[in-house]
Amino acid sequence: MHPLRQAPTSAIRDVIDFLRGETGFIYTAKARELSKKGFKVINFGVGQPDFPTPKHIVEEAKKALDDGFTGYTEVAGIPELRQAIAEYLNERYGSDVKPDEVIVTPGAKAALFLAFAAYIRPGDEVIIPDPSYYVYPEITKFLGGKPVYVPLKWLGSERGFELDVDAIEKAITSKTRAVVINNPHNPTGALFTPKEITKIFEIATERNILVIVDEIYDNFVYEGDFKSFISFENWRDYVVYTNGLSKTFSMTGWRLGYLVVRREIASRLTKLAVNVWTCATSFVQRAGVKALKGDWGPVKEMIETFRRRRDIMVSELSKIDGVAVWRSRGAFYLYPNIRKVLDKLDTDVETFANRLLEEKHVVLLPGTVFSETDFGRNFIRLSFALNEELIVEGVNRLKSFIYEHKKL
Repeated sequence: MHPLRQAPTSAIRDVIDFLRGETGFIYTAKARELSKKGFKVINFGVGQPDFPTPKHIVEEAKKALDDGFTGYTEVAGIPELRQAIAEYLNERYGSDVKPDEVIVTPGAKAALFLAFAAYIRPGDEVIIPDPSYYVYPEITKFLGGKPVYVPLKWLGSERGFELDVDAIEKAITSKTRAVVINNPHNPTGALFTPKEITKIFEIATERNILVIVDEIYDNFVYEGDFKSFISFENWRDYVVYTNGLSKTFSMTGWRLGYLVVRREIASRLTKLAVNVWTCATSFVQRAGVKALKGDWGPVKEMIETFRRRRDIMVSELSKIDGVAVWRSRGAFYLYPNIRKVLDKLDTDVETFANRLLEEKHVVLLPGTVFSETDFGRNFIRLSFALNEELIVEGVNRLKSFIYEHKKL
């Protein structure tokens, strides 16, 4: 047999076969096929803003191209962007980040990979609140670690989701290396309180473990106070921080993220980065500087629009019997509990999502996309990153689907 027709050999093959992909994209692919057949598909599964990248950012990228800024850059990112990132974090969160503690990456996923690769060893346990963005457990597995899931507290449609701080502390063992905190939270839209964040940081310092932080939605805050892990005075000893420009500036396809970690670790991680991707795209980095230091007006307008959309979606979902929906405080997702609906229809959440797509051409994601435990089986995730008319129409289709099948 020709070599390229053989399955990959070595230990990496077993790891790859064990990993989950982003199963949410499966629903997007199905939706695309339905659209090609002429159906009007309403997609609540999308995890990106539907706004165009602000014009001044696009123009800066064009200028960089016209200037011939198309070659390799420094592995850790151009100095101007690393400086801009440090200034943003310091001004917004009162931190003291230095530019040489920043590594610019091709997307926030790459930053997360560096964060985990820096510290997670075979046999290490990583505590992950459940549900979660799928990347955290999958990178842990890839590196030979073990995900340890601690469910969020679901307190009903009035109070929503909370970190179970006590359960996280009880889950710590001699093998625990890190806890992962994504705030604001995907998929639930929870905004963990300053008290919760402070307690997690205190636990990390007392038990000598790391906090791997993902604050990619830090600008999507609708109510409540947001406390960043980068704001703690001694963050360097316990925090590995990731973020990016994809969501805030509607730049998902531009692929621009960053990692912040103590200087000596950042220096070592550039050796890994140069062997995997060399550097982030040159002209995109120039656009990133403009994004951070330029006009934030379009960002503020987008977030206010998302706040209105959230309120409309909550209002519409609340009209459906059996759907317990909490008004998320961050990100751009709702994560309703539909256990009563599933029981009445005598179905599971994956079948529910697939049949809704096939019959009503509405995409939403089953909670199991974000959970390997039973927690996700009671929930669905809907994004409100689409216009208000589509939100109303899509929820009405959902309501129609549920009521039609309850009569069967």
